Order: sequence, then structure tokens, then C-alpha cells
Amino acid sequence: MSRHAGGCKEHIVMLGALFAQNLSAVGNSDSMETLSFLTREQVLELQREFGTPVYVYDQTRLEASVHEALSFPTVFGLTARYAMKALPTLAIVRVLADAGLHIDASSGFEVERALRAGVAPGRIQLTAQQLPDKLKEFVERGVIFNACSVHQLRTYGQCFPGGEVCVRINPGLGSGHNNRTNVGGPSSSFGIWHEHLDEVFASQKDFDLRITRMHSHIGSGGDPEVWETCARMSLDIAAKFRDVQRLNLGGGFKVGRMPGETSADLQAIGEAIKEDFEAFHREHGRKLHLEIEPGTYFVANAGAVIATVMDVVDTGDDGYRFLKVDSGMTEVLRPSYYGAQQPMSLVTSSGDNRGGDREYIVVGHCCESGDILTPAAGDPEGLGPRVFPEARIGDALAIGGAGAYCSAMSAKNYNSF
Repeated sequence: MSRHAGGCKEHIVMLGALFAQNLSAVGNSDSMETLSFLTREQVLELQREFGTPVYVYDQTRLEASVHEALSFPTVFGLTARYAMKALPTLAIVRVLADAGLHIDASSGFEVERALRAGVAPGRIQLTAQQLPDKLKEFVERGVIFNACSVHQLRTYGQCFPGGEVCVRINPGLGSGHNNRTNVGGPSSSFGIWHEHLDEVFASQKDFDLRITRMHSHIGSGGDPEVWETCARMSLDIAAKFRDVQRLNLGGGFKVGRMPGETSADLQAIGEAIKEDFEAFHREHGRKLHLEIEPGTYFVANAGAVIATVMDVVDTGDDGYRFLKVDSGMTEVLRPSYYGAQQPMSLVTSSGDNRGGDREYIVVGHCCESGDILTPAAGDPEGLGPRVFPEARIGDALAIGGAGAYCSAMSAKNYNSF
């Protein structure tokens, strides 16, 4: 399946037995860390057939990640949702939905995209900072609404007095691998602050609403202890809502994109909170159905961007060597946005002899000093050289870990790219 949109193409590949192969044939230390689902030959073939930059996704890995999430330990039922903001490409949404995921949409436009992909309205939950103009239409079609503020709850109540609704609560604590990915606690605007429940109950009474679902977005961390603490806080709040039957402990579990980075252990996290759900049942007589939302987890390492080296420059012996590629913040914004690290491999365009390994800073094609694809680890303002074989114009650069927040979150139209 393929989809062409704008200047950058998107192509989904089914690799089957090639799932375990890697780029070890490229011959540099970075190549071993990058793409387990692409071979050197495939990278060059994609470069020739589709041009660059091009997004590539591995359907086999996508489906395997869904299977893993659906095995999340639970006691009273499980629903796994895909936060489609990570990658809302139509074909990707269809693959994940067909594999068994429900959808969490962050805007009315994402709801429309999910519906267009064929997802049943009852499998879509709208959790948005901005209320869509079509809220009434969506809910009447069966889309689940998650009120993220008292204003949103009252707006829903005006449209659907006597209706059922979900509320998103900020329990006062969150988890994230950096401050910009932590969506819980006092520094986050997401959800209704836990000290304002009186306003929630007042709104519920005013419009005769039944709050049957509660959502608490913990963040994108993966520490089981922090997760358990947040879950217990959420359970304590859920106990105050007598009609709540489902608790959504949303949060994109941490995904290790780079060597040495540890991905969240879904089994460990699930086991950590099973007893808490059982204790809740014993105390309150309710078997809470658990919902999880490991959005990034499904897609992060199932995607890559193939780019082409278009220039090689340096700033002298005391400076840096730079690889300029025909991609950058227009396809992969994360490094410029918050210093994220992306694994990369240089794939040489010919079989001729090259010089030894060298250090390079990889930069994008935008006329923007911040279009840096290799910031220093832990220091977004610094430069982090990568080691590749001697690079030449025309070589391919494979950028891994590009399945989440790349196609979906790019600086499209900057410099009119």
C-alpha cells in the first residue's frame, strides 16, 4: 500500500521474514543501531523507486506491537487505544484498527480521519484541547466524548442533558522522559485538576449527567513504580464517581529508539497495578474495565525516513563536518523541537572503497539554524556528531525511530517544502 501526499511520500512495506534483518552490511557503528526491518538493498531500492525523502513503515512490526499491548495484564477486561496523533496516516490507522485497537482522537479532524479509515464511531474516543464544531454530530453518531475541562463538560451537558460522558482528570502527578512529554501534574493543562471535583459534580447535577468513564493521562514514561503511584491516585479519584465503570490510564509508554535506551515493560507495568484493581473491587464492589493508550509504543520503531545526502561541507580543522540531507525538520521535527535522538545509518550509493569512519553533524535542507538532526544527547542546544563511513553526495541516510511524531508533527511548508 502506498500514499503520496505533498512533497514527501509514505509507503507501507510488508517484510515478513525480513523482520529480523538489519543494516549490518553498511559497515559503520551506527548502522547496527538503526533499522531492524530494512536491509541495505531495500534502502537503496526505496531511494531509487520513490525518491527521497520517503517515509517507510513495517506492517509486521505494527501488528506485533498491537498483539503485545493486547496481552497487557489485567483482571476485569482491557481496551487498548491508539493515540492517532502519533501517526494518523489512513493506511496505518486501518492496520492498527484491524489488528484490534480502538482510537483516541485529539481533535475533531482526527475523528474525521478515523471515520474515513473505516473505524466504527463507538471505537473512537475524542479527547481534545479544543472542542470541535461537529461535537454534537460526532456524539450522535456514537463517538465517545471525553471532557477535558469543566467548560467542556458543561458544553456537553447543554447538548446532551441526561447523557453519559467520560471526564479526564489530572490526578496531580505524571511521568515523562522529559518535561514536554509529561502531561500530568501541576505544570500540565491537560484534564480537570483533581482539586476541582466539586465543579465536576455540580455540572453533573446541573445537566443530570452520568459519568461512566474516567480518563487520567499519566504521560510517556515507563517506570512501573511511578505508573503504579499514578494509577492508585486515579483509582482513589474514580472511587468518588459512583457510576464509573471504565478507567483509562492513558499515556504513551516510553519507547527506546537509541541503543542503551530502555523501552517500557508492559508486562511489568500491568502486573504492578493488577492488585490495585482487585483491591478497588473488594472495597467498592466495582470491576473497573481498564483502558490503556500506548500510542507511540505501536509505531515509533516501525517507521523510518529515507533521505539522500545532497552536500558535504566542513568548517575547518577546529570545526565540524556536516552532512546536508534533503530532509530535516520538514519530516522529522523531534530533534529540533526538544533535542530528541534518532538512530541513523549511512548507506553508501556505490561499492567503491571509502575512507575510514568520520564524525558528522547531520543537518536538514531548511534555511534554519535549528534544522539539526543530531543534537547532543541531553543538550538540545549542543551538537552531537555521529560516526559514519566517508560520506559522498548521493548516499542514502536512513533515519530510524520515525514512526511516531514525524509524519504527524513536521514543519510542513517551511521554506515552502
